[in-house]
Amino acid sequence: MNYDILLKGGTVVDPAQNLNANRDVAIADGAIAAIDTDIPKDAAKQTISAKNQYVTPGLIDIHTHVYYGVTTWGIKADDICPISGTTTFVDAGSASWATFPGFREFIVEPAQTHILNYVHISGIGLVYGPVGEMHDLSYADPDLVADTLKSNRDITVGVKVRQGKMQVGNNGVEPLKLAIQAAEQANMPVMCHIGEGVPLPDVLELMRPGDVITHCFQGNGDNIIDEKGKIIPEAWQAQQNSVIFDVGHGAGSFRYEVAQRAMEQGFISDVISTDLHTGNINGPVYDLPTTLSKLVHLGLTLEEVIEKSTINAAKTIKRENQLGHLKIGTYSRCCSS
Repeated sequence: MNYDILLKGGTVVDPAQNLNANRDVAIADGAIAAIDTDIPKDAAKQTISAKNQYVTPGLIDIHTHVYYGVTTWGIKADDICPISGTTTFVDAGSASWATFPGFREFIVEPAQTHILNYVHISGIGLVYGPVGEMHDLSYADPDLVADTLKSNRDITVGVKVRQGKMQVGNNGVEPLKLAIQAAEQANMPVMCHIGEGVPLPDVLELMRPGDVITHCFQGNGDNIIDEKGKIIPEAWQAQQNSVIFDVGHGAGSFRYEVAQRAMEQGFISDVISTDLHTGNINGPVYDLPTTLSKLVHLGLTLEEVIEKSTINAAKTIKRENQLGHLKIGTYSRCCSS
């Protein structure tokens, strides 16, 4: 027998390879070994029928909160990932440079789920998320954040900062400037949460190619839609300049009407994520496939939402060589549904 597992008869949707067709997928030694129209059942130790199901690369959720037991919002990744087809969770700033060692030892290393993270610019991270972590700029230490990123490149993907008035008080975009300072030292991107109270054009002016705006369809104020329902020109310019726009659904950071108006004007998010945490895991978010279904309802195709949650997400976190596709030889993070 050549293979360990054979997924037979499913519709393989792998946008990275422009593949949307009935195919068999074989796995050997934990890696994708073959994709073909008809691989014999006796070529594998175990055959699983995927008839009438979709087989995709493992979904990648680039905005979650999984620092369970330390932060107010942390969930257990292994409780949700195996049943949702999401094989990679990226924690968005729960850990700071100060709490990162515990995140690595007690969350990342024991997990079955593949976990990566953005390190928060604030030294207190999101230990108590409802209280603004950057009202006091002295909590930020770009040098220590950069050192943490550079020393842990295997699991870190960038710097997280939240830029709503609730999080920054009267400090405007100064936290973002500090986050960019740390990111530039480590040659990594920034993920920026946008919210009410900090003018979005001021935020977008600072964002660099490859940086991420998360909660892009939030409707709480200071968002991508002006009072006439039109996309603000700064958002168009930022996307043209390769700033990445991420859904980041959250408990209150996704407004259906904002998404609908934006998409009617051709403004489409580059990535789809959940912002999954204790406050939304039992609704309205539940999991990444549920969030993807909302974007399908808004007009995207199945292939488009899979692309945004696989290869686009992998490119965003600079892991496209290992994640987001079913290319032969890569680790078999795939799922069927």
